[in-house]
Amino acid sequence: MESAPIALLGVPYDDQSSFARGSAKAPPLIRAAWHSESTNKYSEDLTLVDDSLVWDAGDIRFGPGEDPFSVIEREVGSLLGKGFKPICLGGDHSVSYPIVRAIASRHRNLSILHFDAHPDLYQDYEGNRFSHACPFARIMEDGLAERLVQVGIRSMTKHQQGQAERFGVEMIDMRSWDDDRVFSFAGPVHISFDIDALDPAFAPGVSHRQPAGLSTRQAINLIQKFEGTVVGADIVEFNPDLDVPGMTDAVCAKVLKEIAARMAHR
Repeated sequence: MESAPIALLGVPYDDQSSFARGSAKAPPLIRAAWHSESTNKYSEDLTLVDDSLVWDAGDIRFGPGEDPFSVIEREVGSLLGKGFKPICLGGDHSVSYPIVRAIASRHRNLSILHFDAHPDLYQDYEGNRFSHACPFARIMEDGLAERLVQVGIRSMTKHQQGQAERFGVEMIDMRSWDDDRVFSFAGPVHISFDIDALDPAFAPGVSHRQPAGLSTRQAINLIQKFEGTVVGADIVEFNPDLDVPGMTDAVCAKVLKEIAARMAHR
């Protein structure tokens, strides 16, 4: 229903994965979990997250010879131009760079709330500046975000620590995690949710499993409680090839519903 305020866009792209591809297969599985009769379409605050709220814009198709990042930026920009708030389903985390480019072109003073086991701040990874290990270095270099807050971090290098200091990143690693911490953002917020922010006990279907992460409950609580206006989101790095069937896709659908509820009301 194109009159819905939120659009769901699949981004089946994992060419920048550094270890194991497979996340390009994720969008249809997340949709199937969202529509599954094993549960209902209500968020925890009783927002009905169905087709009246979220219009499914389908998956991006990449034509021969097209630059994938340009295509992603164009398609997200088109949805924004029509008045939608986009929720994008990756795909590897490299797709966040063109997604944020599109959103930042329409929302000044953008903040990013980034869930991840990794900071993804490498200047380049194995010679590749556009690896899924690098999107937030590109985002901050380009001045696309006024503020970057990272949560769930538990796999960092000294290089990335230096990058975080260089860009003024607010990083809350798992050693410092406090369930009572309050997050507040003055302007528009983009949520970038890498599923490996969660402990693999909750979401095993990821390419880079890092123990000692957030619980699903902790992540959902943060999505529900932080102060700020959500204007866009991406859910990335779900790798169905490495999943326990029916597990991580259900987690992704849960995250989708709670983000959509935030978009709908605040």
